[in-house]
Amino acid sequence: MEVNPILMNALKENRNQITTAQIQKLGFSRTMLLKYVENGLLVRVGRGVYTLPDSVVDDMYLLQRRSDKIIFSHDTALFLNHLSDRTPFIHSITIPSNASVSRELKEECICYYIKPELHLLGVEEKETTFGNSVRCYNPERTLCDFLRSRNRCDEEMVLNAIKNYAAYKKKDLNRLAEYADAFRVSKILRKYMEVLL
Repeated sequence: MEVNPILMNALKENRNQITTAQIQKLGFSRTMLLKYVENGLLVRVGRGVYTLPDSVVDDMYLLQRRSDKIIFSHDTALFLNHLSDRTPFIHSITIPSNASVSRELKEECICYYIKPELHLLGVEEKETTFGNSVRCYNPERTLCDFLRSRNRCDEEMVLNAIKNYAAYKKKDLNRLAEYADAFRVSKILRKYMEVLL
């Protein structure tokens, strides 16, 4: 048994990953999908997401597919915004306080909660190292998140985030000030920025 050429092309176009919905849109049944998995031609790597055997899996993309409520934040957002070259071992996500995510997701990630009205402030689409698009916060929001939750974060990481932002060529200080007001971290931000800028 071999993977149907139409399905194989769809997999290649989608960086060796495909969802159940995409497979069904191509006209393949769930039964056929199950047969591919049973015969080792496809591997289930997440709920409703399949890949070719031996493919490297984009864990950020898979996490994002599991809930439309999660947004990558803190150290993961630093990495996605190229303000850190350190790939996080455990991804940080932010969730609105009125939403819930699965227990498994909570165990796999560092979860932060925020008021629903502030959840989407500063959201952007960024590419993972595998070329998939995921939602994360922009650099200014990320900096405010670190200051807001500095008691939960490593002090060195908070300082590095601020230093890297200070050296960032595309920084938007007006946006940073606006976000700092929204998150009530203006005073602490000024203390750090006076030292660095």
